[in-house]
Amino acid sequence: MKQAFLIQAHKDMDQLNALVAQLADPDFLVYVHLDRKCDLDPARLHPAARLVRQRVEVRWGSFSQVEATLVSLRQILAEAPDFDKLVFLSAQDFPLLPNSLLKRELERVRERELIETAPIGPDGWKVAHRYQYFHREGGSRLERLACGLANRTLRLFRRTRRLPDGLAPHGGSSWWALSRPCLVEVLRLADSHPALARFCRTVQCPDELFFQTLVMHSSFAGRVLPENFRYIQWPEQGARNPKILDEADFERIRASRAHFCRKLDSQASAALLARLGPWKESRAA
Repeated sequence: MKQAFLIQAHKDMDQLNALVAQLADPDFLVYVHLDRKCDLDPARLHPAARLVRQRVEVRWGSFSQVEATLVSLRQILAEAPDFDKLVFLSAQDFPLLPNSLLKRELERVRERELIETAPIGPDGWKVAHRYQYFHREGGSRLERLACGLANRTLRLFRRTRRLPDGLAPHGGSSWWALSRPCLVEVLRLADSHPALARFCRTVQCPDELFFQTLVMHSSFAGRVLPENFRYIQWPEQGARNPKILDEADFERIRASRAHFCRKLDSQASAALLARLGPWKESRAA
C-alpha cells in the first residue's frame, strides 16, 4: 500500500530537498506546499516531489495554515486514488526511520488514525481562550481594533464564543497521519460545516483545533490513536514555537518511539544532522 506525505515549506530549499530525497521511494507519494510569500523557486524542487498548485500565503497562528492544508488535501485526494495514510510534515522535520522501517510501522498502525487530540476545556486541554475570544494574527489595524472592541464587549457582558453547529472543540498538535477514507470524510464535514471555517478565521492557532474537531466528529473517532510519533522538545519556560533541536538532543531522540523529529535548522542543527543520518541508516540493518 502506498503512503502519501504532505510537506509544508517556507524556507531553505536545500533542507526541503534533502527531506524529499530521504522519502523518495516507489511506495511513497510526496507533495509539497510552498508558502506563497516565500522566495523558494518551484523549479528547484526535487523531482521526486509533486507541487501543490494553489499556493497560500501562510501566516503563523492564522487560518491561512488551515487553508494551505485544505487546498493541498483536495489536490492530493483528486490525484492519488490509492494510498493508506497521509503523513503531514513540515520541511524542518527529519525522518528517524529508513523507508523500509517506516513502511512497516505505518502498516502496523494501518487501522488507526494518528492525531494528537484532546477535548478543549477545564477537564482537558486548557486553551479555550483561543476560540472564546476573537484573535487576529496579522490583518489590518482596523481588523485588530475590531477584534479588541468585540472582546471588550464579550467581557462586559460576561459572554464567550462557542463553536458553531454544536461542535465540541478538540485540539492538539498540527502534525498528524490520517487515512485516506478519514480525510475524505474530514473534507466532507468541512464542506457541510462552512460556519466552522468562518469561525476559525478569528481563532488563535486554528490549525491545532480545526482538524482535531472534525476528526472527533467523524465516524473515524473510534480509530484515533492520540499519538503522532513525533519527537518535539518544548522549552521549559514555555514558548510559541518548539526548540530548534541540536546535538544535545541526540540521545533523547534515539530513545524515543518517534517516526520523525522536529524542529531542525540546517545550520543550528548541523551537528545533530551529522549524527542522525548515519544512525537512521544503521537501523535498516
